[in-house]
Amino acid sequence: MPAEKLMLEYLMLSGPDELSAGEQRLLEEAKGAALKAYAPYSNFRVGAAIMLEDGTIVTGNNQENAAYPSGLCAERVALFYASAVHPGMKVKALAVTAINSDGIIEQPVTPCGACRQVMAEYEKNSGIPMRIIMQGQTGPVMVVDSVSSLLPFTFVNDFLFNHKRKP
Repeated sequence: MPAEKLMLEYLMLSGPDELSAGEQRLLEEAKGAALKAYAPYSNFRVGAAIMLEDGTIVTGNNQENAAYPSGLCAERVALFYASAVHPGMKVKALAVTAINSDGIIEQPVTPCGACRQVMAEYEKNSGIPMRIIMQGQTGPVMVVDSVSSLLPFTFVNDFLFNHKRKP
């Protein structure tokens, strides 16, 4: 059986000044959200900002809990809040960044696997790609045009509903 190759596309920008004005604002909103994170255990404050199809920006941040893993990541907080307050509204873009109290993060911060899976569900349900913008506290900015670039073999609801019944 021949091997297959998987290729992913992403942009690595030298900094936020290479983003559009709207995307720069989204990243700034994510940084502001990170400052408000509740992260007393890890001191790793993550902020996420979502731009909805109508231009509305919704933010979220990580919320830790002493009874680990009862907390929740910034990306999911923002997505769930956006869905609760703006049901049916499509997500055009999501920016994520983090602040570490122990040092400066100079590389893009990427979403965890659970967040990628949730992002993939929102992207599939909306029918439009979700642009994802990632940065540390400083340094380069990584941009992907779709969640599929972060999670290429996504588990989707088609697996649950589109199958043959056993006879």
